[in-house]
Amino acid sequence: MGLYTLAVTLLCTVLLPVLLLLAAAKLWEVLVVRGRDPACPSPLPPGTMGMPFIGETLQLILQRRKFLRMKRQKYGFIYKTHLFGNPTVRVMGADNVRQILLGEHRLVSVQWPASVRTILGSDTLSNVHGAQHRNKKKAVVRAFSREALQHYVPVIQEEVRGALRDWLRRDPCVLVYLEMKRLMFRIAMRILLGFEPDQIRTDEQELVEAFEEMIKNLFSLPIDVPFSGLYRGLKARNFIHSKIEENIKKKIQDDDCERKHKDALQLLIENCRRSGEPFSVQAIKEAATELLFGGHETTASTATSLVMFLGLHSEVVEKVREELQEKEEMGLYSPGKTLTMELLEQLKYTGCVIKETLRINPPVPGGFRVALKTFELNGYQIPKGWNVIYSICDTHDVAEVFPNKEEFRPERFMAKASEDGSRFNYIPFGGGSRMCVGKEFAKVLLKIFLVELSQHCNWTLLNGPPTMKTGPTVYPVDNLPTKFSSRVSN
Repeated sequence: MGLYTLAVTLLCTVLLPVLLLLAAAKLWEVLVVRGRDPACPSPLPPGTMGMPFIGETLQLILQRRKFLRMKRQKYGFIYKTHLFGNPTVRVMGADNVRQILLGEHRLVSVQWPASVRTILGSDTLSNVHGAQHRNKKKAVVRAFSREALQHYVPVIQEEVRGALRDWLRRDPCVLVYLEMKRLMFRIAMRILLGFEPDQIRTDEQELVEAFEEMIKNLFSLPIDVPFSGLYRGLKARNFIHSKIEENIKKKIQDDDCERKHKDALQLLIENCRRSGEPFSVQAIKEAATELLFGGHETTASTATSLVMFLGLHSEVVEKVREELQEKEEMGLYSPGKTLTMELLEQLKYTGCVIKETLRINPPVPGGFRVALKTFELNGYQIPKGWNVIYSICDTHDVAEVFPNKEEFRPERFMAKASEDGSRFNYIPFGGGSRMCVGKEFAKVLLKIFLVELSQHCNWTLLNGPPTMKTGPTVYPVDNLPTKFSSRVSN
């Protein structure tokens, strides 16, 4: 009797739950595979769907690059998975990505995970479609015109010089990534949202911490309960919105329509009024938050990578300095003067350094789409309704047009870029109609930073080459501790 009771207890407490779990996993796999379109003869891509309902989201969040590298090595350039509550196909390689990026509105449409849409807002530029997208994009593009960029140059230069002076006073080291996020945040607040320096200093610490919390939880399970990632992200977002709303009200009261230059926030307010729709402060807050995210998080990531790569390649720093010396001898540049767009556009090698940095460490690893209809991609079917993630970092990694791709060689970009389909081997700003609207702003900002850094500083990476992670942008896990020293120009 005792053995029988023990066996029943063992069956109920151990074997039965295991069998139920295996049955649930099998049922999950069957249900997902049923998403296959029977009208399409092509098979689904290879891959696994993970645990019921959760899929492989936790592995991605916890392992990031390791998880993605393992998947690519096992399944190739196109594979299926289940992320953020949806069956998903991950795509890489120039030809495959080209079909996705040029298939906007025909094969696919932008659709970020539910957590991103909830936190940033479903009516932001990155989430809207059709005429609404074109209208919003037109307003934002005005803020990044060449004339506007020239107006931003002195502000960027002032903030960069102030940060470098502070770093030179630090002893024994600067945690570059943390400081870079503060620098790029101040620049974005001033240029994009028109905050005054005193306003930023008052709220900087709280705002930076809130942005950290919001960004950390952008890609989370879509469950809004106390202490969940989505809950924490929304709480941080609400604080940011409250500060932006104060500035919106101030701009509406001041009504600066007569000013020659208008920041992006003013242009968004004007566009909202012209659209004929009811004026929505909430919509403006969401648009401003998206601008801040795109305008400082990605540039902070790339500027940190610049410090890292140039700290490891002193010969590249010397070539940047030689290019500046040439412009100085031509009377186009003076270390003490305000930079101009004309000069920045002529710094070809400096631009190549930034391009090479973006090739190896693109700040945004990829983009999200949803299949509008079932279509074929390189012999596999992508079912209607499935999410599609195109990978920027993997596409750069597998591009055969870059010989010795593991080496940091800016001169590879000195040759004229190809205009055919192979241009999709290099997509740090995305492509197609959804290409990053702020890419020229980012290039100008990064060039100014690189010019000032190379002219005024020498630096040493105290921990050597760091381990890089993604969450959601690329960053060094040790925050890149660096020793800066003053450089006397020759």
